[in-house]
Amino acid sequence: MKVYQISAVTLMVKYMEKSCNFYSQIPGFKLEYGGTPADTFTTFKIGNSSDTHLNLELRNKNNDDNTNLDNLKTRIDFGRIIFHTDDVDGLYSYLKNDNNILKLISFENQPKDALWGERFFHIRDPDGYQLSFAKPIRET
Repeated sequence: MKVYQISAVTLMVKYMEKSCNFYSQIPGFKLEYGGTPADTFTTFKIGNSSDTHLNLELRNKNNDDNTNLDNLKTRIDFGRIIFHTDDVDGLYSYLKNDNNILKLISFENQPKDALWGERFFHIRDPDGYQLSFAKPIRET
């Protein structure tokens, strides 16, 4: 018996519409459930596998007393979610050049090569969660 994969990650969001608007624009993310401003739970399938999902759950206002998520610059230091992509620079350019997306996120860095063997960049989503988009670098 062993654990062999992560099925889904669930993020608590303040505004379902903003979050759904952002995540639905990422190439490879497909809306599977929910997705409207009235929904309290939304699921995106990631990639071609039906085994990996990102869930968004509407934050309960009662749990929101000490957290201000209205400001895009809010930092939620829960860690980060790392998504692999086949083209880090292409995805960065796509996100950076879409004015609708720019209203929803903030960039933390441009694509760069890391010592641990990945090319990556980090962003903050509409609720301040840190997302990393990366691709393993093959040594030649």
